[in-house]
Amino acid sequence: MISEKMTKELNSQINKEMFSSYLYLSMSAWFESINHDGFAKWMQMQAQEEYGHAMKIYGYMNNQGARIELGAIEKPQAEWKSPLEAFEAAFAHEQFITKSINDLVNIAIDEKDHATNIFLHWFVEEQVEEEATADDIVQKLKMVGESKNGLFMLDRELGRRGQQ
Repeated sequence: MISEKMTKELNSQINKEMFSSYLYLSMSAWFESINHDGFAKWMQMQAQEEYGHAMKIYGYMNNQGARIELGAIEKPQAEWKSPLEAFEAAFAHEQFITKSINDLVNIAIDEKDHATNIFLHWFVEEQVEEEATADDIVQKLKMVGESKNGLFMLDRELGRRGQQ
């Protein structure tokens, strides 16, 4: 059985994952508005992935008989100065989510909630990948700088997400 405290925190994490999905969808819309369809597609797929993370927690809580209570999702930012700024924001957001997952693991350990601790390990590993991917794109954008050709090529590369 999941404690009240863990139930509350898992509900909060569902909200954070749903916000992540909403944020990346907002980034996708912004990228589309500036004709960066590859970046837009990458962000749209990221939004779907984050929704999947929320549903994974939702399913776990249901299986454990925990009460799910959904909260309002905050309105995300809608504009960025550049693709670099957008991906830096995505990287910072992933770091925030990593801290939140780590906090959940610490609660599970403190409460000797072995099932939730084991369940959360998937998210710990996922966050390592999420941060590395976002940081890799940030570094590529820094390398490209103001080069329109470089930006075009990176946009095209990220648009291939899911095709490999």
